[in-house]
Amino acid sequence: MNAKKHVAIDRVEYQLPARIVTNAQLDQERPDWKMDAFQERSGVRERHIAAPDETSLDLAIGAARKLLNNLPVDPRTINGVVFCTQTPEHPLPSNAFLLQAELGIPQTAMAFDYNLACSGFVYGLAMIQGLIEIGLGTKILLINADTYSKIINPGDRATRGLFGDGAAATLISAASAGSSSRIIDVDLASSGGDFLSFYVPAGGVRMPASDETRRETTDLSGNTRTQHDIHMDGFGVWKFIAREVPRQIAALLLRNGLSVEDIDLFFFHQASKMTLDSLVARLKIPLERVVINMELIGNTVSASIPIAMADAERSGRLVRGQRIILSGFGAGLSWGTVLMVY
Repeated sequence: MNAKKHVAIDRVEYQLPARIVTNAQLDQERPDWKMDAFQERSGVRERHIAAPDETSLDLAIGAARKLLNNLPVDPRTINGVVFCTQTPEHPLPSNAFLLQAELGIPQTAMAFDYNLACSGFVYGLAMIQGLIEIGLGTKILLINADTYSKIINPGDRATRGLFGDGAAATLISAASAGSSSRIIDVDLASSGGDFLSFYVPAGGVRMPASDETRRETTDLSGNTRTQHDIHMDGFGVWKFIAREVPRQIAALLLRNGLSVEDIDLFFFHQASKMTLDSLVARLKIPLERVVINMELIGNTVSASIPIAMADAERSGRLVRGQRIILSGFGAGLSWGTVLMVY
């Protein structure tokens, strides 16, 4: 999909919960989890965890206010709110409407949520590009926010150490005349037949909450869960990502007449060290061109790519005019890649 109109990322800001849970703390609580070995595989040493009364919407409001204040932007000039989350405030209405009211964004603005995990930022950029191209807005706020800690069982060694909570707010606009910033190409893909690799079985209309769905069980690997918790086949997801994501990125580069050497920076979803190591090896990417920041925040789901972009820009690694790749992948299963000039 080639862009017909230049669409640019104006700025990214993010908000993390104040509470930090370290591997040392988890090691004291669960010595059989062998957190030293976990850190070697995952690349995660600590993560931010939401307070009991803190939600993805709360984090999103904090990130959005930082964004609007630092640009600065008048909320009344925003044409839309697009909110990606799998941990919404209510079954309905969408978080986007609550955020729109909280920030004072006008009633003339569109607002909607979409349910995606780790590919959510890439999918969101693609959707907003389309909305801007057909004239439904010139300045749209993209929110990526989740509190996975609320759907992770404290006894699940496969997920508890890996994920952190967080929110990112990104302002996306029609690029001004003469600006080099633009989305060049996007590729999105899905494999719904593999949904059992990463899902929450209960809590929807297919399997409503009951005493049975709330009962904890422990599998052969020692992961304790209820039917309302995330069930993740980490090795299955890793194998799928290692096979499909490099193919997608290679094909996107090829059709744009580019190679890995032509890309200044790669921003992968911060899934785990093992996952990123496999992608870097398969694509033969020089490590200095890959942004990795999961050590102190963990896997923050769809917020991970924009958080990595914000950190890279603050440190001076990401600068305007660079050609970059953004690649997200996860539950669905879904995966997507954006090629753009920042």
